[in-house]
Amino acid sequence: MTPRLYQSVVVPSAAKGVGAAAPAPPGGGIHCDLALLQLRNLLKWYAKEFKDPLLQDPPVWFKSFLFCELVFQLPFFPIATYAFFKGSCKWIRTAAIVYSAHTMTTLIPILCTFLLEDFSKASGFKGQGPKTLRERLTLVSVYAPYFLIPLMLLLFMLRSPYYKYEEKRKKK
Repeated sequence: MTPRLYQSVVVPSAAKGVGAAAPAPPGGGIHCDLALLQLRNLLKWYAKEFKDPLLQDPPVWFKSFLFCELVFQLPFFPIATYAFFKGSCKWIRTAAIVYSAHTMTTLIPILCTFLLEDFSKASGFKGQGPKTLRERLTLVSVYAPYFLIPLMLLLFMLRSPYYKYEEKRKKK
């Protein structure tokens, strides 16, 4: 149990005066702390179960990809959701092409790492990672949708006649 979580659960008896309410825990309370704890446990379970070396001990280049995802890719989702549900938003084409190309580009080194990296103890991953081809392919299959879905979006945006801009000709 984290100290902050422990402090929010256990209220000292001196603070429990007659008619006195327990102080509100900082940072969102016990539910927020429990949710964060569960997410951390889920991440640890995934990294151990699937032998994902990028989440067990993330290299700097992978952290930079996560930063780009939070800053550039994550804000794209509500904007794209709005554009696709509203319809007739041809302006989403350029943003979708940039998003797709960026996401697929970041997946290339990740997938190559899983397939080609030597995960022995001498490598930078300290022996953490997939040992067999089956484990490597399992990791690739976990990450593959993050390549394939943007690829489908890219092809859709490039080939769909609906999202292509039409040039307006000047009338003489």
